[in-house]
Amino acid sequence: MFSDPQVYALALLGALCIGLSKAGFSGISLVAVVIFADIYGSKASVGLVLPLLIAADLMAYPVFMRYGSWRPVWRLLVPALVGLVLGYWLLGEISDSVARRVIGGCVLLMVALQLFWRWQPERIDRLAKSTSFGMGAGVLGGFSTMMANAAGPVIQLYLLVRKIPKMELVGIGARFFLVINLIKLPLNARLALITTTSLTENIKLLPAVILGVFCGKWLLRIIPQALFEWMIVVFALIAGLRMIFS
Repeated sequence: MFSDPQVYALALLGALCIGLSKAGFSGISLVAVVIFADIYGSKASVGLVLPLLIAADLMAYPVFMRYGSWRPVWRLLVPALVGLVLGYWLLGEISDSVARRVIGGCVLLMVALQLFWRWQPERIDRLAKSTSFGMGAGVLGGFSTMMANAAGPVIQLYLLVRKIPKMELVGIGARFFLVINLIKLPLNARLALITTTSLTENIKLLPAVILGVFCGKWLLRIIPQALFEWMIVVFALIAGLRMIFS
């Protein structure tokens, strides 16, 4: 796969996005989802990306472990496991072409949630007070992370509307995704989405993930956060539509 320099460069960009997503730019993970689906195929990309996410989680957790706590993680974990099981079953049943459209739909749903929160924050704030909102966020997060490794925006949105301070939000997110991605590891292996070949390619991409994690804070200082997030929303919208209709 990496014999083509252009393909390798694109894969490195996707790996860099994974690292950046763990350093505060959570929305950019949607870019990585689309890049790897294009390179490897929709279902295979799910298994290939997971070890890279775990590597990034293991780097991010020690940095943010003093912020937040485990209590919100356990609240989210039970409904997330329900969504995880549903996504596992569906991923094993559908073809690659259908998976591509489902992943595209997950990307578009994440974009829609971000846009809705920006335009109608008071409605989201009212929803946040209900138990069903937390349950729904957990189930949706579990499903989208199993199907597309794309749960970051919905979990971040859930924590934001609960008025959790920024650093605590990052710390809770680091805990949640470390646990949920480790749970997904044997499920992906059972679906034959993680193989010796995919792990070999992970090794080639790991330096870009590390670079993304350590460069994330520096980029946050020089790039306006709001501008960057809008760029990601636009790109993810175009990419999600392309996955569904191409």
